[in-house]
Amino acid sequence: MKFLKIILATAIVLCIVLVATDYWISHKAEGYLYSKVADIPKNKVGLLLGTSKYIATGGINPYYTYRIDAAVALFKAGKIDYILISGDNSHISYNEPDTFKKDLVKRGIPENKIVLDYAGFRTLDSVIRAKKVFGQYSMTIISQKFHNQRAIYIAKNFDIDAIAFNAKDVTNRYGLKTRLREYLARSKAFMDIVFNVGPKFLGEKIPIG
Repeated sequence: MKFLKIILATAIVLCIVLVATDYWISHKAEGYLYSKVADIPKNKVGLLLGTSKYIATGGINPYYTYRIDAAVALFKAGKIDYILISGDNSHISYNEPDTFKKDLVKRGIPENKIVLDYAGFRTLDSVIRAKKVFGQYSMTIISQKFHNQRAIYIAKNFDIDAIAFNAKDVTNRYGLKTRLREYLARSKAFMDIVFNVGPKFLGEKIPIG
């Protein structure tokens, strides 16, 4: 019985920590998120956060589609001049930046306005590399709202003057699973900040524009 009480108490504490971290990161992002193209200030670079184009069942990932739509809308409205695509290219058969680039070009974005970051293995890497590798101290982050909140939290802790544009969200069961995983991702982001964790790779500087 004592062992079960310890397990229950531990579970309650973990739940409290997850909820508190989720609230704190959402709170810290307030005032930096935009959902209307007309309202968002202009930045030279939009940081488009990567994701897989396809879901496990083979269909198109709606998060991917909506991020493409958001990036195109911002560029065509003159709210960004360049799109920095940051995603995972950890092995030869999986290349988020190139996949995004191909679809952006199909949507009318000039190739010379697209910059690729192949070492955006996670959000922290993408945000910090945008500053330290690509020289961007201010930027517009492009993803869904829940993801933008975490990215803004990371950016502010690394002295990056970032705002974010919220791509359309996903509200079905697939979206619910993603949102539940976000609780864990936020706790990891909080701990990364506490322990000053940096990107997996940095490398030579790559200026934009």
